[in-house]
Amino acid sequence: MRREERDLIGVREVPEDVYWGIHTLRALENFPLTGIPLSSHPELVVALAAVKEAAALAHMELGTLPGERAGAVVAACREIRAGRLHDQFVVDVFQGGAGTSANMNANEVVANRALEILGHPRGCYEHLHPNDDVNRSQSTNDAYPTAAKLALYASAGRLLDAMTVLRDAFGDRGGRFAKTVKLGRTQLQDAVPMTLGREFDAFALTVRDDAELIGLAAASLLEVNLGARRSAPGSTRTRASPGWPSPTSKPSHPCRSGPPATWWRARRASADSSVSPAPSVSSPYGCPRSATTSGCSPRAPGRASARSGCRSSRPGPASCRAR
Repeated sequence: MRREERDLIGVREVPEDVYWGIHTLRALENFPLTGIPLSSHPELVVALAAVKEAAALAHMELGTLPGERAGAVVAACREIRAGRLHDQFVVDVFQGGAGTSANMNANEVVANRALEILGHPRGCYEHLHPNDDVNRSQSTNDAYPTAAKLALYASAGRLLDAMTVLRDAFGDRGGRFAKTVKLGRTQLQDAVPMTLGREFDAFALTVRDDAELIGLAAASLLEVNLGARRSAPGSTRTRASPGWPSPTSKPSHPCRSGPPATWWRARRASADSSVSPAPSVSSPYGCPRSATTSGCSPRAPGRASARSGCRSSRPGPASCRAR
């Protein structure tokens, strides 16, 4: 079974059992570049759904999107954020158009799932439209970069979790081998004595400092691009509903409640006390020397919708005919 969908170019048949639509179909044909689908990056899929959900919630609060439609969009987005329908994000990870195909893939999947929630067949966009409703007051130029930032932010949290485990493991070995003396090695040659514990402590401190830098950088990702204009302020190409949030708004997203930098500092404070002090070790030349390595040095710290580039037009007659 297939259904017919329409865009500005014409009419195409789309498989009846998929949630994506005509724009995604054209993207599959136009950009068969790597064979790696967008679904291979679940963080980005979840972030795209978070952006669409945040936009629908804002319109619901402003009263610029009917509550029933907005509620269906929010419900569909939350299902995607929970892990459903990720296999429907099928466009190639590399596309022309600065992410337009990925944005439209998300709009169509959300719209068709929302249509089902409302009791309509997929593709009946006169009831709920991928561009006019799901993508309202957005453009690929702001929605896609915002999703990318949120995906990176969530990934940074998982990276910091892993770095915490690694840092603690190095610190544990530092304590275990605090009295084990060895020769330091520089340029593959023997150097001054040091302890094996201090070597592991140096690794722990390096991981700690790098993680703090990652946390500080990740915090800047919370300033997002959504601002309802495609280019400069005052642009009339895309118009937002009155009261639409500023470009630095923070869409709802299932990541940490605070910036990773703040979260990391809290964990760092409890870890510093576990690093063993540098013991004094006699060198072969009779001069006591603190056993350390260079790795311990800390580093410097309206109804008009904002459409994406491949806009579709509302068909006059219903466009959901099954064939």
